[in-house]
Amino acid sequence: MTEKGKFLKKFNEAFAKGDTQFIAESVTQDIKWTMLGDKTINGLEEFRKEIESVVQSECGLELDKIITHGNTAAVNGIIHAQDQNGKPATYAFCDVYKLSGFKNPKIKEMKSYITKIK
Repeated sequence: MTEKGKFLKKFNEAFAKGDTQFIAESVTQDIKWTMLGDKTINGLEEFRKEIESVVQSECGLELDKIITHGNTAAVNGIIHAQDQNGKPATYAFCDVYKLSGFKNPKIKEMKSYITKIK
């Protein structure tokens, strides 16, 4: 696995573990996070507020693929978490990333596609 792939694996695992500090440290000041069909978050402060509200203390994560090419990447998999009513739920996701550079990159842009699995 490439260094960028290892970074993205660790980033996604941080979401599953509820490690909001690592998540916030992994993005640029001008981060743009688009949750397709829902909303767009702009800037680090807005991003911090959003992850504090959506990241659970712990959830299950099954990563399927991590693909990197240049300063773009994609990760997909399954999340086992709780829905808005506190009931167990399973979601499929795919995140597409634009990275800040090639060495020690941070996430500059993230587009999330998420669907609940019945």
